Amino acid sequence: MFGKLTVFQMAQSMAQTAALSQSAIATNIANADTPGYQAREVASFAETYRSDSGANMRATRAGHLGGEGRYHVEVRESRDTNGASPDGNSVSIEDEMVAAVRAKSQHDRAIAIYKSSLGILRASLGRS
Repeated sequence: MFGKLTVFQMAQSMAQTAALSQSAIATNIANADTPGYQAREVASFAETYRSDSGANMRATRAGHLGGEGRYHVEVRESRDTNGASPDGNSVSIEDEMVAAVRAKSQHDRAIAIYKSSLGILRASLGRS
């Protein structure tokens, strides 16, 4: 009955997106001096999770509304290439630091959602 609560799946997906973002940020910072390196980023959780048209429901698991599977997010090359250095490297340490703070905030939010939902579930079962 409680095996597939959507709020827990959403919190897990949000935390996974934040972890993937942190990994991409670390890779970008490690390659900040690599000539020709193009910065990588992860799409925001909200952008990835919502449906394309906004009118249809999103399939969050296999078999749900004919869905193709689980929530999936990937690392992609950054769309912002205006700040590339003369050697072709597009990593900006300042932008990466801001992105790292944003990813940490997203991870903290996911953990808070998970803890709050777990508390509500325990209270509904009569356990504290």
